[in-house]
Formats: sequence, structure tokens, C-alpha cells
Amino acid sequence: MNVENTKAQMRKGVLEFCIMSLLSGQEAYTSEIIGILKESKLLVVEGTIYPMLNRLKKEGLLTYRWEESTGGPPRKYYKITPLGEEFLGELRKTWHELQMAVEKTVSS
Repeated sequence: MNVENTKAQMRKGVLEFCIMSLLSGQEAYTSEIIGILKESKLLVVEGTIYPMLNRLKKEGLLTYRWEESTGGPPRKYYKITPLGEEFLGELRKTWHELQMAVEKTVSS
């Protein structure tokens, strides 16, 4: 039994919710998002984040703008759209319901 695989799948399952929550209050570029997630022990890699950001943008939940960087290539800053805020509200409700259900189940 590989507990690391299960832990990774659990983290991946909440990644979209975490990214949407991060971008709700601020714009951020991919390296910043990855840094915050790693700091929170979500241990993500660029190969996971880029496809997710692109999918969320295609779904109209995120938008982005390019900004020139003094120390390298231009940066793509992502932010949540009004539709994304609605979606995030639903995710928050679902998270709360799931959290309560899990706590009730594991404490029984």
C-alpha cells in the first residue's frame, strides 16, 4: 500500500479550490501560485498547474494579463472572473459540506 500516492491524490483533489481561492483576493503569476501552494505543503509541480490554469481560463473562470518583467520574460498574471467568483462560492459550500461529513464520519 502506497500512502504517498493516496496523499498526493487528496492534495490534487483540492488544488483547483485552493488556486481559485488564492486568485479571489489577488492577481498572481504561476511561480507565485506554485510558491504559495508549496509553502502550504500542497507540493505541486508546474506540469500540474499550467494545464489547470489553462483549463480554468478556457472555462471562463480565470483571465490573465501579460506584464513585462525586469528580470526575465514577461509574466502572465491570472485573476478570477465574476463567473469564477460564482464557481468559487459553490466550491466553498461544497468544501464546507464535505468537511463536516468527513469530520462526522471519522469521529464516529
